[in-house]
Amino acid sequence: MNIDKNAKPFLKWAGGKTQLLNNIEMALPKDILKGKFTYIEPFVGSGAVLFWMLNNFPNMDKAIVNDVNEDLINTYKTIAEKPKELISILQILQNEFHGLEGQDDAKKEYYYSKRELYNKRNKEQSVQAALFIFLNRTCFNGLYRVNRKNEFNVPMGSYKRPTICDKENILAVSQALQNVAILCGDYEETLSYADNNTLFYFDPPYKPLSETSSFNSYAKDEFNDEEQIRLRDFCYKLDTLGHSWILSNSDVKGKNENDNFFDDLYADFNIQRINARRNINANPEKRGVLKELLITNHVSSQEYVRAI
Repeated sequence: MNIDKNAKPFLKWAGGKTQLLNNIEMALPKDILKGKFTYIEPFVGSGAVLFWMLNNFPNMDKAIVNDVNEDLINTYKTIAEKPKELISILQILQNEFHGLEGQDDAKKEYYYSKRELYNKRNKEQSVQAALFIFLNRTCFNGLYRVNRKNEFNVPMGSYKRPTICDKENILAVSQALQNVAILCGDYEETLSYADNNTLFYFDPPYKPLSETSSFNSYAKDEFNDEEQIRLRDFCYKLDTLGHSWILSNSDVKGKNENDNFFDDLYADFNIQRINARRNINANPEKRGVLKELLITNHVSSQEYVRAI
């Protein structure tokens, strides 16, 4: 897959993986460095790892992404299929929002009217995708959160003139997505796309470090401990079938040294603790470097290079 211009994530996203790409690169299986392969990302989110893979591995034969968040996947499909239509709507939203600079009440009213419109979900695909990006760019910390009714409920952020329409990147993302299968459903359904040389990268909703730090409500159904266990079972299945995988998650042990949830869950695999910066917290003092987990079921390219 050859791409003219490097595409990058078009969203701000809680737990986005841009800062961890070096660690993920070192965790890649050695076999990925040679021959054709299929890449599958069952929890695509903002796509930081997807775009990095597309930009850096021309020997990638196929790429498949999935997410249970229908609004997110609608936005990916719109960028892939109707980028110019999306850009024209985003440009209008950006001009209108920037035109309210210095008018705080009017700006707030504009934001909440667009949020209400978005939650009705009765607009055509391109408008709905544009509203998704608009809210992502103007809400508090770029957080995506919905309630049980699947209503986006994040308040407005304090950005002065946020970039709402990044025309150049949307066109680059659209080109990058032309050879990517975009799915919406349960992550286990991605297995049917795997072939002999496949890499899965899992970035599921993280297990919260505390009751007040949960950012896993980006879909109306919570990704709880039972779901974390089901994902582990799926990873075991992939391992049995001979597929390579990398999985990210929070390091709950960093918060409570007696919490062995993931250490026990993935005891048969390689668990690495890495530094990650978390910037999404209402209290700036609680932002900062935390440990995260990178779990694999294979010999990494770094270990392979070291061995030879």
